[in-house]
Amino acid sequence: MVTMKQEMLTLDFLDRAVDLYDDVVGVVAHDGTEYTYEEVNERVNRLAHALGERGIDQGDKVALLSPNTHYFIETLYAVNKLGAVSVPMNYRLKPREFEYILNDCDADLVIADYDFAAKIEPIREDVPADHFVGYEADRIDGDWEDYEAFLDGHSAAEPDRPDISEDDDATINYTSGTTGEPKGVVRTHRTEHWHALVLNQHMEIRDDDSYLWTLPMFHCNGWGHTYAITGTGGTHVCQRTFDAADTFRRVREYDVTFMCGAPTVLNALIQYYEDEGSDVVTTGDRDVRIATAGSAPATATIETVEDEFDWRILHVYGLTETAPLITTSNSPRRLRERGRKLKVKQGAETLCTDLRVVDEDGNDVPRDGQTIGEVVVRGNQVMDRYLNKPEITEEAFSDRVEGYFHTGDLATIDEDGMISIQDRKKDIIISGGENISSIEVEDALYDHPDILKAAVVPVPSEKWGETPKAIVVPHEGADPSEDEIIEFVKERLANYKAPTTVEFWDDLPETATGKVQKYEIRKEYWEGEERMVGQE
Repeated sequence: MVTMKQEMLTLDFLDRAVDLYDDVVGVVAHDGTEYTYEEVNERVNRLAHALGERGIDQGDKVALLSPNTHYFIETLYAVNKLGAVSVPMNYRLKPREFEYILNDCDADLVIADYDFAAKIEPIREDVPADHFVGYEADRIDGDWEDYEAFLDGHSAAEPDRPDISEDDDATINYTSGTTGEPKGVVRTHRTEHWHALVLNQHMEIRDDDSYLWTLPMFHCNGWGHTYAITGTGGTHVCQRTFDAADTFRRVREYDVTFMCGAPTVLNALIQYYEDEGSDVVTTGDRDVRIATAGSAPATATIETVEDEFDWRILHVYGLTETAPLITTSNSPRRLRERGRKLKVKQGAETLCTDLRVVDEDGNDVPRDGQTIGEVVVRGNQVMDRYLNKPEITEEAFSDRVEGYFHTGDLATIDEDGMISIQDRKKDIIISGGENISSIEVEDALYDHPDILKAAVVPVPSEKWGETPKAIVVPHEGADPSEDEIIEFVKERLANYKAPTTVEFWDDLPETATGKVQKYEIRKEYWEGEERMVGQE
């Protein structure tokens, strides 16, 4: 029987770009080197052949530690052409955190940038990977194969693709876990493909877009723009790491039309603009739009970006587990009716997404913009599972409502279906767009010999939206200092996870069963705020 069903694969996006836009500049490297989509595909093919020669096969894991680079995009597609699984890692982590991730996913090969390979070097003997490839390996201390030499000598012809199903694993993204351990979010070809289509619709992506990479590519594979921009035929402009002055320069030089960034990025751009004077040229020849997520941007931020920069803000919301996009406030109809204040809301559900706000019994809360419930979501872009964590996966999909992913975010929903995040059920702090597990930080604090009890909570921050604060009860007779404790955590975890402040209390509020009442602690620091989450 003939069927018209086609498997939804991540490779479809590069295939289309090569078919229709082979002579278009697909990627501009950080140093300005330009690659047409035909050249991008040839490099992807050479990398795929090189990986295959090293034994990478269907289902194997290739870990990638890279800033926003052309070879990040190349690796993502080369790995998937082999039916293997990419594991992008947050370059801000510490060696022991990388050790956990590489062991948890059973990585077979690691590709790392020269700026971050030193974090892998001390753990090489403690992880399963047999091969280590470094970008500009001559700048890395240790035995690393050079990335460009790795590609050299290999065919640019299309490699033989295995029989890949849309339900096969395509990528694993690690997110902070409420258990203290990072969780591997497993995303299939289908979930990545579907999300890219949804993204394309709501971000208004066009084939003449010039997309500037200010958002880290490792975050949910760059929120799916690695696929969506490619498949639509737009141009990727790589910026290794965010820099405000360089962002404005690239916007002008490459006539950038689209980018993404947390409210922290917006604030940094505003600060540079104000410091340098209003004569800073903020656009090229075309209009610019910028998508922001995480905490809602302040109204003053929106006004500056839209009125002074002449950029258009698109506010979206989601999680690593949901690709991330599941809501958007980009509704011209509602904006005409309700004005700019709509953009501080996380927005309404995206296309083909079933989003609800439910009470403790799983019933929908009233659409009154006042009653708080948990955001739950069902859609083709939602993750397949947490790697090696079946119990946590089961709970995530069955806590209040069977078959919906439970975000752990508490929100209101109004008559137009627009949600507004008010608080978090999970022990997650979102600081400057980075997820921080408060339990992971607490675990580090409990390793300190002078600490009897500890709790970590988010507190408001003008710069970051919210930052971690440690409440510490010292052992009797101990007298640790704030600076000492912060440095102690930084030695064990990525710096951004460390508390920015520490307070010493005689005791912590606890339930009858001894559970710390973090809600009571947080109330002390959020008095007078509209919501119990950071608004940058």
